[in-house]
Amino acid sequence: MTGLISRALARRAAPANGDKTPDATPGAPRESTWRLWRELSPLLRLLIVTQLAFNVGFFAVLPFLAEHLGTAIGMAGWLVGFVLGLRTFSQQGLFVVGGALVDRYGVRPVVLAGCVLRVAGFAWLGYAQASWAVIGAVLVIGFAAALFSPAVESEVARQAVAWEEAGHGSRTRLLALFSVAGQAGAFVGPLLGALLLAVDFRTACLAGAAVFVLVLAGHVWLMPQHIPGRVRNRDKGGARALLRNRRFLALCCAYGTYLLAYNQLYLALPDEVQRAAGSQAPLSWLFALSSVLVVFAQMPVTRWAGDRLDLRRSMTAGLLLIASGFAVVAAARPAGWTGTAGLLPAAGFVVLLTVGQMLVVPAARAWVPDLAEEGRIGLYMGALSSVSGLIVLAGSAATGSLLDAGLPAAVPWLLLAAVPALAVALLPRREKRPRGAAAAA
Repeated sequence: MTGLISRALARRAAPANGDKTPDATPGAPRESTWRLWRELSPLLRLLIVTQLAFNVGFFAVLPFLAEHLGTAIGMAGWLVGFVLGLRTFSQQGLFVVGGALVDRYGVRPVVLAGCVLRVAGFAWLGYAQASWAVIGAVLVIGFAAALFSPAVESEVARQAVAWEEAGHGSRTRLLALFSVAGQAGAFVGPLLGALLLAVDFRTACLAGAAVFVLVLAGHVWLMPQHIPGRVRNRDKGGARALLRNRRFLALCCAYGTYLLAYNQLYLALPDEVQRAAGSQAPLSWLFALSSVLVVFAQMPVTRWAGDRLDLRRSMTAGLLLIASGFAVVAAARPAGWTGTAGLLPAAGFVVLLTVGQMLVVPAARAWVPDLAEEGRIGLYMGALSSVSGLIVLAGSAATGSLLDAGLPAAVPWLLLAAVPALAVALLPRREKRPRGAAAAA
């Protein structure tokens, strides 16, 4: 560890486009994950470990928030839902703000500000007893993520383009590794939180804050003041240009249908599991199945797709797999299976949705630098999340009404299958940009 830190400090001013090693073959499709990790620059390693730590700290607390608000705080059900919605809005809805700040001020100050706010928010939440205090803490926690997530994601995407242009291979491999780190954190976080809840919710919050203290210290120590190749953009008018960028907005809409489909893990799937099993106990196993699939299969799936598919085709294949997951449940519903047999379609849905996610997410993030205006990659990466989040917000309300409409059992699932399938038509055709334009963005 000491050696790694020493090398990181010695090379903070070095170009962060990936270190070449003697055994690295440019564009080698069969490169192992460990070799890929060893070739990464210290900055990329820091950003990927950051994503892991972010999710460990976040998911150690947030999955248990609703129960805490309802039981320990005594909030009414509608108020619990309102608080959770506020957290989502202050995070996902404000990603575009965080992205714009990254373009203007750089990665380091925005990440550090986000970490400070997240530490303060978790500590506040641990001690909050009144409704107004809980709402304030949740808003701070959400806005913290709206700062550091676009900063980290946009810089990883920019570095991935530079990596590809340097001949190391497809940018999607780096972005897939980033996704694996996030999913591993999402898997470990709830396990840590469940252990800490044996003490109390405050302990879980303080442990989450401690994780972000460590992240903050790591970035203060290792994050360069100025990242080579990253140009700060203080010009106005970026939002207007973004809204006129039809190809980017089309990508956002297609990506939004993926997020809407993924949201059915929390909306449509629980109803199906309740019907088949008589309780929602198997849900935890299905969620674990999804996480384990991403952790262990994301890199092989990305290597396979990189050998055969460009970004548009990768997203097309992913969206069609997601559509087929809904179709599996629709096909099985008329049979009315229950018990173990009744859970098989739900498991098939989770597997197909997760494999589709493995294709869609790295490809979408890799595509943003090609569509972004020069110097605006933070704004565009944030807008990808914010625009998609608005689609999920509107679509989730429609989905809830659809599930409660008393339609034949298969119809809601067939309609949900049609959404990602039709979204394939929204995907823009890829256009070549001048070499280096994306890397400078």
